[in-house]
Amino acid sequence: MGRFRIDTPIMDIVTVINQIAYLSESDDLNSLSELFRLVTVEKNTTLISSGKIERHLYFVKSGSCRIYYHKQEREVILDFCFPGDALISLNSYIHKQPGYETIQTLERCELYQISTESLHSLYSNSIAVANWGRKLAERETIKIESRLMSKLFKTASESYDELLQRAPRVVQKIKLGYIASYLGISQVTLSRIRAKA
Repeated sequence: MGRFRIDTPIMDIVTVINQIAYLSESDDLNSLSELFRLVTVEKNTTLISSGKIERHLYFVKSGSCRIYYHKQEREVILDFCFPGDALISLNSYIHKQPGYETIQTLERCELYQISTESLHSLYSNSIAVANWGRKLAERETIKIESRLMSKLFKTASESYDELLQRAPRVVQKIKLGYIASYLGISQVTLSRIRAKA
């Protein structure tokens, strides 16, 4: 899977854009960059809510978030997001339908926010940016597939090691209950895994 290790805690918008697909024309890059607005949100802010059509997507500049859904009155963590990651409801982005996931900040975050309407409008004017948007959707689809394959074929210990490789410093700040939910195990089992790591 094409996930990145977080070596730098803060990412600029050009780096975020170009890690999805390189835009060689400065006009395309500038047109896309200008649509982003830098926003700062506090810990425990819900950015994307399940059951609602989301009209924005975000990229994490600094901080971390969790993606989860509700199942029988409990929260099941699907994934965590770190600098450079997209925060997106694919169902809203592609079909303009309510999404399934909720995305919430785990700490104070700086995010690049963009309106999906403005983005889709730019797609009509630039084939390069439209291709960038296709690559974004492909990348997010692959992340979903990777999450599914990880749940089906990796042990909790392997999934924990993979999470540590993605963001070793940040993982130490995430609540153990969230990590246990992500791995599909109890906090006691997670403590054993962490003791061996």
